[in-house]
Amino acid sequence: MLSDVRDRITLMGDPAVAAIPVRECGEPLVDVRTEAPGLLVAAAREDARGAFARLRAGVLRRLLAAQEALPDGLRLQLVEGYRPPELQRRYFEEYADDLRAAHPGWEAGRIHRAASRYVSPPGIAPHSAGGAVDVTLVTAQGVEVDMGTPVNASPEESDGACYTAAPGLTPAARANRRVLNAALHSAGLVNYPTEWWHWSYGDRYWALATGADHALYGPREGDEE
Repeated sequence: MLSDVRDRITLMGDPAVAAIPVRECGEPLVDVRTEAPGLLVAAAREDARGAFARLRAGVLRRLLAAQEALPDGLRLQLVEGYRPPELQRRYFEEYADDLRAAHPGWEAGRIHRAASRYVSPPGIAPHSAGGAVDVTLVTAQGVEVDMGTPVNASPEESDGACYTAAPGLTPAARANRRVLNAALHSAGLVNYPTEWWHWSYGDRYWALATGADHALYGPREGDEE
């Protein structure tokens, strides 16, 4: 049951995530488009500074290792990497506002927990640390394969199919998620279970999921090198 899956998930807004200390390692943010031209970057995504195509160097190394582990005929496609803190705050607040409008009786804590299923609270967001990447599978020709939902489908609009272990997927979508999961896990990344496309390394959620005693990456401002 999907409700059982949800009950077992540690959400990004859980105090246990925020309690993980950060020992910033100083690893740079690098532009995937210039540092790893063999890794496909979604053409539809763009921003003035190209922030979306930047990742910590260690995350990029692991993505390249994951791509090597894929079966013939499949490639990774990066949809979004680094997200400046101010953009993360806007995304979180906009989604929380949508939830308030849809559920006027919900108290503030419930809104915060529900919002963190889909958008990380700004203070601990893996994307703002450069440690998270939204990624999907495509064919060797760059054609997207069936993953069950589009990247960034919300729990409401996908009826929960955005959850990595959601039931009721087509056999093709389930198989493709398993392929993606195996490749990225083998490279040392961890998944946020409410979003099949969200993977990270070095951030607080990664530390909690792997039992590390601290995170390697803290939030970065957009102009930091």
